[in-house]
Amino acid sequence: MKMVDVRALFEKTGVENVSSVLASGNILFSSDKEANELKNVLEKAMSEFFAYEAFLFVKNQKELAEIVGNNPFEASPDYHIYGFIGVEGIENTMLSEFEKSKKVEGEEAKIIRDNFYWKVPKGDTLGSEFGKILGRKKLKDSFTSRNLNTFEKVLKKM
Repeated sequence: MKMVDVRALFEKTGVENVSSVLASGNILFSSDKEANELKNVLEKAMSEFFAYEAFLFVKNQKELAEIVGNNPFEASPDYHIYGFIGVEGIENTMLSEFEKSKKVEGEEAKIIRDNFYWKVPKGDTLGSEFGKILGRKKLKDSFTSRNLNTFEKVLKKM
């Protein structure tokens, strides 16, 4: 889906100051509504307009700052670090799946304050066993992940 269409749809739901960051589904906006109400309104609009069952995560600036600030891994040019946002308790499932999977050298995962973080060598994200596990249907509908660099870009734009 095109971000221009998503932004226009969000505006039609009544949220304001709508913008997107990158082309990865990160939409920024302001609203006086509570997060759960926003989630329901936006999911319904997305599902109807794009003809699929939308599942969104709505986070505020403070929550994103905590995800970025709690990153347990040191940045390195040889690694990607991902943060995950998901349904309640998914971080424990993710860690369990990670611990059962075969690791590539240097691959790590940790839970910090109910957030799951994954460090993987560049070039191994999709090739690692855990990377393949992340694509399974039973997990895929329970979370979204972003490179920590993306979280930082979103946070700077807020």
